[in-house]
Amino acid sequence: MTRTLLHRLRQGLALLLLAGLLWQGWYLGWVLWWKFMDPGSTSFMARRLGEMQEKNPKAEIRHFWVPYSRISNHLKRAVVAAEDDRFVDHEGFDWEGMQKALEKNQKKGRVVAGGSTISQQLAKNLFLSAAKTPWRKAQEAVITVMIETCWGKRRILEVYLNSVEWGEGIFGAEAAARRYYRGSATALGPEQAARLAVMLPAPRRFEKNPYSPYVNGRTQLILGRMGSAEVP
Repeated sequence: MTRTLLHRLRQGLALLLLAGLLWQGWYLGWVLWWKFMDPGSTSFMARRLGEMQEKNPKAEIRHFWVPYSRISNHLKRAVVAAEDDRFVDHEGFDWEGMQKALEKNQKKGRVVAGGSTISQQLAKNLFLSAAKTPWRKAQEAVITVMIETCWGKRRILEVYLNSVEWGEGIFGAEAAARRYYRGSATALGPEQAARLAVMLPAPRRFEKNPYSPYVNGRTQLILGRMGSAEVP
């Protein structure tokens, strides 16, 4: 009886392991596909669209893919300066940044800083939910390793800039440039780029008052950092 039970337990564990490997293989397959093909949509876009259509069934996402070469270098530098200043050096995780974020959160007594890299944010946006559970964070880490292993930094930044949220239903640099400046992502100047970068942590909140004292001050800070920001 005991042997039969142990045998079934081993079988169950083996099946769970196999299912887990197949699930990770599914993620890896998409990561490999998107190394060469541009994502038309992401998990985050689909979730936002669902939320919008609950209020307005006719709501649509505004998203226009543009290649890396057609995105202003000012925006690339601004986003790296604002979101992940060690982007070109780390392998997906900024341990020093995470430690600083943890210390800042402990000092404030609440979550005020995340410490996630551009690669981690991209992994979440492409595949996962916004739930802050240990499982989701673990899966995010696995996908981040896949992305960093399979893609170059240039591709990571290209997909990120084309898929990140920049307001209610606004996704990607081109849609953001059209929405806020009635121009293209190619033509963004330094201050415009810095202001867009400042919006990224809470774009739907900041779009309601894009010239608030906080946004204005933060924009000047990012402008000062852009000159030393490295981009691929």
